[in-house]
Amino acid sequence: MPLTQDSQEKQLLDKLKPSRIVLPVLIGLSVVGFMFWRSYRPGDLAPLANAKLHWLLLMVVVLVARDWGYIYRIRHISEKVLSWRQSLDVIMIWEFASCVLPSAVGGTSVAPFLLNKEGISLGKSLAYVMVTALLDNVYYVVTVPLVVWLAGDALYPHEALQGGFVTTLKVAFVLSYLLVSLYSGIMLYALFINPQSVKRLLVRLFSLKGLRRWRAKAYQHGNEMVWASAQLRGNAMRYWVEAALSTAFVWTARYLVIGCIIAAFVDLSWGEFGLIFSRNLIYKVVLLVAITPGGAGIAEGAFPTFFGKFIGTPTMTNFVVLLYRIVTYYLYLMLGAIFLPRWIARVFGRNKVKEVMNS
Repeated sequence: MPLTQDSQEKQLLDKLKPSRIVLPVLIGLSVVGFMFWRSYRPGDLAPLANAKLHWLLLMVVVLVARDWGYIYRIRHISEKVLSWRQSLDVIMIWEFASCVLPSAVGGTSVAPFLLNKEGISLGKSLAYVMVTALLDNVYYVVTVPLVVWLAGDALYPHEALQGGFVTTLKVAFVLSYLLVSLYSGIMLYALFINPQSVKRLLVRLFSLKGLRRWRAKAYQHGNEMVWASAQLRGNAMRYWVEAALSTAFVWTARYLVIGCIIAAFVDLSWGEFGLIFSRNLIYKVVLLVAITPGGAGIAEGAFPTFFGKFIGTPTMTNFVVLLYRIVTYYLYLMLGAIFLPRWIARVFGRNKVKEVMNS
């Protein structure tokens, strides 16, 4: 039996209730606490006394610029139907959803619901979210060959992993790149050339034995592509250029944060800074397969493997992990807990706030 609109709303709001903050915070802080307990030696944190404040200030600027970029992008992609206030609310709750849901699901699963509740039709909401997902994937597809060319084999953490694990990581990275490229190509074809043929292909593919359990989902996804295509056709070239540039801006800013934090405590060459930026793309692959909310625990545990060699002692590395997660993860859990009740009160009314907060 299909869910009613009220049931769907209740299900989606249940995914966002602030009580979901507790589990990822406990997992993440427990992992960092264990890492500190295992590695700490007196004097390991001495570099903190010589922190370069201009790099920490630059980190803050990058974070603010990234969020502004997200707000600008969703307002632009929605054809300015959203006000700046609405765009801010949507992005903060979208980020919050990414933090409390598994990385493979992310905030994209609730984004159409958020846009729909801001007065945008369901078809357009799905179309706008598909555009953001497509542009994110295209940025990844374009950037990976560039960083592979610039970083070469240093892209992989040979210093932290044995040969067999490095090979496994390379295979996973290549496969993820091929899958993202394939999915991006299918989406481009579906949205701008022939959505009906892609819909038929999906239904036939998932009618095969062993895949039939996902046939209904495939049919739904095919319909969503058809709706999105109808909404997006006819947009001027300027629309797509601005959307693409804002996407490049926000993801570049996102990948710069780790380098800024490390540079605040360690002297880095520009080559090392570039390598740190490059390794973010492999680090992202690890987080994509994380089953914990927002990659909690896995993000902290994997961080030293990719970035530890640039920092020095394990204890300093653990401090950088903690600071990085505070400004890119725990901060958005806190902001989400602030913005969510305000958004629910504005969209659903104050009575709904008590119901969600107390559930």
